[in-house]
Amino acid sequence: MKGFFRHLKGDTFGGLTAGIVALPLALAFGVSSGLGPSAGLYGAIFISFFAALFGGTNTQISGPTAPMTAVSMVVIAGIIAANDGDVTKALPAILTVFVLAGLMQIGLGALGIGKYIKYIPYPVISGFMTAIGVMILITQLLPALGYYPKEDVEYVNTFKPVAEEVILDKILKEEAGEGILVLEDFEETIRRAKNISQQEITSEATVQAGKESGGVWGAIISLPRAISNVNMLELILCLITIVIIYGFKRITTAIPSTLVALLIVSGAAYGLNLEYRPIEQIPSGFPIPNLGIFTEFKLGAITPYVFSALSLAFLGAIDSLLTSVVADNMTKTKHNPNKELVGQGIGNSVAAIFGGIPGAGATIRTVVNINSGGKTRLSGMIAGVLLLVILLALGPVASQIPAAVLAGILITVGIGVMDYKGLKAIPSMPKVEVAIMLVVMLLSVFWDLVYAVGIGLVLASLLFMKKMGDVTAKDSTVDSLKGLEKETGVKNWIDEINFPENLKEEVFVKHLNGPVFFGATSELQQLAQQIPPTATHVILRMDKVPYMDQSGVYTLEEIILSLEQRNIRTFVTGLQNQPGYLMKRIDIIPDLIPEKHLFENFDDCVAYIKNNVADIY
Repeated sequence: MKGFFRHLKGDTFGGLTAGIVALPLALAFGVSSGLGPSAGLYGAIFISFFAALFGGTNTQISGPTAPMTAVSMVVIAGIIAANDGDVTKALPAILTVFVLAGLMQIGLGALGIGKYIKYIPYPVISGFMTAIGVMILITQLLPALGYYPKEDVEYVNTFKPVAEEVILDKILKEEAGEGILVLEDFEETIRRAKNISQQEITSEATVQAGKESGGVWGAIISLPRAISNVNMLELILCLITIVIIYGFKRITTAIPSTLVALLIVSGAAYGLNLEYRPIEQIPSGFPIPNLGIFTEFKLGAITPYVFSALSLAFLGAIDSLLTSVVADNMTKTKHNPNKELVGQGIGNSVAAIFGGIPGAGATIRTVVNINSGGKTRLSGMIAGVLLLVILLALGPVASQIPAAVLAGILITVGIGVMDYKGLKAIPSMPKVEVAIMLVVMLLSVFWDLVYAVGIGLVLASLLFMKKMGDVTAKDSTVDSLKGLEKETGVKNWIDEINFPENLKEEVFVKHLNGPVFFGATSELQQLAQQIPPTATHVILRMDKVPYMDQSGVYTLEEIILSLEQRNIRTFVTGLQNQPGYLMKRIDIIPDLIPEKHLFENFDDCVAYIKNNVADIY
């Protein structure tokens, strides 16, 4: 706790600002998950506080995020469906899965798995993030149009025959459980069937309608009916929210545009007494632990979802550690990945016990915190406390927010979370990497998020192994070393021995050995930290780089950009065909490295340096 309150003013302002940014998103993610706005708010409160307290990234703000909500939504829908559409009945099992995911994250951190997250290749992450955006956009079309299938009486009535079959099947199962031989005592079955009320049939038909219209496919199937039954007021409120969110950013970014849209549209709708649909009621008072997690625990109820819990744990780890890297770059610090996973796991476990949805490190909220002065873990804890105060003081007021406003917020989240950098690079990236990205994206949207990432990792690994095999086979030669074998450590770079002594402080030489791929990017990122303050130029020796993948070329781009910001110019020697092609396709050459700074060999580069680099020190 040494120095914990050293930056109290900055941490307070950073935490308060991040908490304000988190509020509308927490409510929206809660609604999107299927558990309601209070679940999103509870998740934001407890994850933000405990992940900050026990985590390994000082400035990280955590809470529900788009990827975690997308996976949680699938888990929640599956368990609710298995419990006859009864959310109350399904809730203990849902929260148990979330607690399990948090405990698994703690285990990942304790086992030191955090340092291996970097081995997930860029095309897999890109495809996954774009899929998350697409899923959010599609699933929010119905609420944006003000259409709720379970409230469409005509639509629900079409499921009554299915409902009758489901109810009859339940009766048969009940009789089998009671030891009644159905075929010999069919009169009992008929008697029970006659006692089925129309209310029961309608209730079951509503559940079946919800199942059919849920998820991405359900939203797509229901879209024509939604368009023909559009609620113009809900649509207008949603569109106004979207316009304000994007428009206000053009005026200033000092105030979160999502909060401005939430306050303006909600205030106007309530003040004008419009007949809009409000969000679900947010319970007032301090969150209460859901003891049903423990008292109603049934191993069989969660066994089918153990793999889903593990997926949530890994996704939360990836989501959080990517944000930690962003925080490191902004604050020039270094996070502890394993400690961060432990903190995230504790936060998710505690949040689940209180009925919150899972979350992870949130990039936008973390950036806002840092830019507002946050420097220590106290900032994340303050953000959580602020959200708790808002819950206790303004819960009933927040319950009057129009559902269409949160749909509008989620639509902007869906648009923003997609990886446009990866999408724009499709024409210039290797076709196989593009294929992996598209496979992950399509499988995530239309099949299963978890399996999609697994398949993407397998494909990326197979591709990498093939590339490395091809490179090794091509470059394997036997040369006579003659007298160079005695020059241990410098034999491969013997041409540097005669480098001008007077320029050794101004020019820094970096050797890149072997392929630059997704597993080597963290080592490559250390390059900028190795350069001495006296350096004005850097020579990247890429003679031994036969292959570079998408992750590698983007990392190299970021490094060169950071060097340019420090007025350090970059030269490249020995650039081979495949890396050179990628660097030209995404305009590293010539935008960041002009053609005149490319040299076939080190001697040509030295000759140019002698005539163009000043001896300052």
